[in-house]
Amino acid sequence: MARIALDPPWTLSYRIGRWCIRRQFGAWLAPFRAHSHNIPVAQAFGKLEQSAARWKKLDLRIRDRADMTAAVKIGCPWCMDFGDWMLHGHGIPREKIEAVPYWRDSEVFSPLERLVMEYAEPMTATPPTVDDELVQRLRAHRDAAQLVELTAIICLEHVRSRFNSAVGLTDQGFKDRCAMVGPARDAHGPARCRGHLLPRDGAPPLKPPLDQHGSSRWRDAAGGATIDAALLWQWHAPVPPTTAD
Repeated sequence: MARIALDPPWTLSYRIGRWCIRRQFGAWLAPFRAHSHNIPVAQAFGKLEQSAARWKKLDLRIRDRADMTAAVKIGCPWCMDFGDWMLHGHGIPREKIEAVPYWRDSEVFSPLERLVMEYAEPMTATPPTVDDELVQRLRAHRDAAQLVELTAIICLEHVRSRFNSAVGLTDQGFKDRCAMVGPARDAHGPARCRGHLLPRDGAPPLKPPLDQHGSSRWRDAAGGATIDAALLWQWHAPVPPTTAD
């Protein structure tokens, strides 16, 4: 159970963010509700996620492996649940998603995927235990810019997972929703895993945004800040573009 109430004050910024998030994900994301007790913090998290979504040096699936490995190592139930949904939507096979906690004993991962997960684990240790030999092996496959992005992605997952764990956020049922629709049918995953979700509160399914960066921008009348509607809060990778229904 969450250690703080997930019913922050209904400021204009919170109402706009709440509407946009539910429109994109079909549910009100618990981390955003927790952040919104302090709107400047919520906006800072949103801007960070928006910036990270535009990092393009790494293949998306490599980013996903690093993200999920760090979340599993830290043990954040909310991040693992939401990450499962995101990986499914990116077309990652179910057997690979479920094998992340046991990747050392699994044969489903490529050598590069295993190397990325091997890097994420010592980065997550306290203190970090990354050594020169491991970085040299990574540099044999990726250049300096890609290594910097990989390292930053893992650090960003630390921010998410440690905040969510500290305030007691648990799973929100995203993994269960993907299980209901079966394996991904195309490169972007099934429609409901992309955004047509059935929220737990019984509300009707909602459409995903028209494009991955969102076209709606709102002006916060109280604070004068411009809010990027679809990206006020977002996981590290944007939802793939879809066609409006």
